[in-house]
Amino acid sequence: MLLTLKLAIASLVFATGLSATRDDLFWIWRHPSLLARSFLAMYVLVPLVAITMTLAFDLPRATKIGLLFLSISAGAPLLPRKLIKLGGDPSYVFSLVVATSLAAILTVPASLALLQPLIPVEADIDIGRVAATILKTFLLPLAVGMALREFAPAWAERLGDPIMRIAGVLLAFGALAFIFSSWRQIAEIGLPSLLAFASFTGLALAIGHWLGGPDEGRRSSLAVSCATRHIGLALLIAANVRGPRTLALVAAYLFASALVCIPYIRWRRRAIPKIAVQ
Repeated sequence: MLLTLKLAIASLVFATGLSATRDDLFWIWRHPSLLARSFLAMYVLVPLVAITMTLAFDLPRATKIGLLFLSISAGAPLLPRKLIKLGGDPSYVFSLVVATSLAAILTVPASLALLQPLIPVEADIDIGRVAATILKTFLLPLAVGMALREFAPAWAERLGDPIMRIAGVLLAFGALAFIFSSWRQIAEIGLPSLLAFASFTGLALAIGHWLGGPDEGRRSSLAVSCATRHIGLALLIAANVRGPRTLALVAAYLFASALVCIPYIRWRRRAIPKIAVQ
């Protein structure tokens, strides 16, 4: 099941590369105000939400660890397809995901070191392992897709949509199967933890929506970017920690996060076309 999810993610990133250009890579760096707001939201305010929740509420130890690990795992590789379908600016979406994925190589170890006093267990991870995860889950399939677009544009145009659709179906099936197969473990996590994950997601959406600026597409894109975590990085961090039920926590987070994100995405899909007409 996890293998299916990994293959689907790699295929989606590859298909994203088939439609991306080299100019898209650096788009966000040419808009410093938007870049600063995006990084402030994803790397400062969202982790602050997790820190506040772990200090303010009497949550289970494993849930506190999960919130902190998820909060520093920005740069989800699945975002381009999801956000472009939502109505986001493709150049902003693509360059934001690339920039945050590269930044994660430095921010994850640094954030983990800063959060160590709040984590009730020893957790350490080096830059090399984070870089390897980013390389395998995002940079490599993206580079292959962009190379094919550069040297065989006709093939890239022909393959992009079918691969995107098939990978999307596989990903949805894999995610649902993962959640349903973990249903008993999710129930054992408990309602307070599920509410904590849902609240974390909702507050992350609000932060991105607030800092996204006047453009409604970019506002929605940043909101979903803030609320979506890089599960591969979170699993990598958690693999070094004894105690927390990692897969059960991930399943609980995916379930709770979906319950919050789906209504927001539907709302924004209705709102953006109306704004565009005006």
